Amino acid sequence: MSELSMNRRSFLKTAAVASVGTMAAGAAKAAPRSGARLPLPPGRIFEGLDGAWAAMYTPFVRDTRIDAPVNYDFIPTMVEYYVAKGLTGLYLTGSTGEGFLLSHDERVRLYKTVVAAAKGRLKLIAHIGCFSTADAVKLAKAAADAGVDWVSSVAPVYFGQSFKAAYDHYKHVSEATNLPFLVYSVGKKLVPDEAFELMKLRNVHGMKYTGRDYFDFGVMCRKLEAIGKPAVYFAGADEQVLNAYATGRFSGCIGTTDNMIGSQFVNICRLAASNDFAAAAKFQERACRYVHVHLTAGNSSLSKSGMRYIGLDCGYSRRPAGIPYTEAEYEAYCARLEALGSDVICRDDAKLLGIV
Repeated sequence: MSELSMNRRSFLKTAAVASVGTMAAGAAKAAPRSGARLPLPPGRIFEGLDGAWAAMYTPFVRDTRIDAPVNYDFIPTMVEYYVAKGLTGLYLTGSTGEGFLLSHDERVRLYKTVVAAAKGRLKLIAHIGCFSTADAVKLAKAAADAGVDWVSSVAPVYFGQSFKAAYDHYKHVSEATNLPFLVYSVGKKLVPDEAFELMKLRNVHGMKYTGRDYFDFGVMCRKLEAIGKPAVYFAGADEQVLNAYATGRFSGCIGTTDNMIGSQFVNICRLAASNDFAAAAKFQERACRYVHVHLTAGNSSLSKSGMRYIGLDCGYSRRPAGIPYTEAEYEAYCARLEALGSDVICRDDAKLLGIV
């Protein structure tokens, strides 16, 4: 859900809890999944992918040093929270997870830690994007060995900006393992013919689309449908999940704010699957209210403090993505979240649910 360095959505996906109904002290409870499901293509590799996913935050020890370590010990607690909120899966070390700011070893250890904690209860997609194609290939193989379900990557960053270079990069990275591969379209306008060529690659079986042009997206889809290649699509713009579902092509959503207000998206998915778009719109509106506050925090570390607000302190963002905030800044941000109401985001939700 959000990409601050590549576009405003890189760190927009900062959410994980809230809404429908209140339990003790207003903690949000996700509605159970109904029999109706969002559309999924046939095939074993697509089973169980539909629904709301969190682009998981990488937790750091809350320390003002520029080399604050990853807080691996806290990951199992986060995983339990995601399971309790009814999320389908996690997207690891993407934009929200600050993957480009982590070392190879840090990312691999994170994959292994999440796999061990999830115990098959969540689907896992590892973002293995790196500046170097060779490094991305190496990381893809390590992620597969760690036990994730899919691998994924953004297009080349900084270098390799021509389509020819991007195609070559994606071909090597997607074919590095036998796992299904998810293209991550973000930051640039989707060009249907080019996207179609990427989607035809052997192991590419889906796309996370963090865009808003559903016309060009549809052109690409029709071209792919014409050659009979099935693919799964995830909406990546948190404020437009319901818009994406209206196209009838998206199976789920992957976003930053699913971390903190995951219940909103679980319910959007549930109601959209039942074609109750009027009811789903109420949850989308709540999500949009939170997204607005998240985007206007002015510091990705402060946006990330939404996790601290719900009881899951993930520390600051790693520089230069964000800088440490003061306690006064945090309390002012908390006041903005409080003003949204507990039906949007619930303070100390993880504690009220007994997760921490």
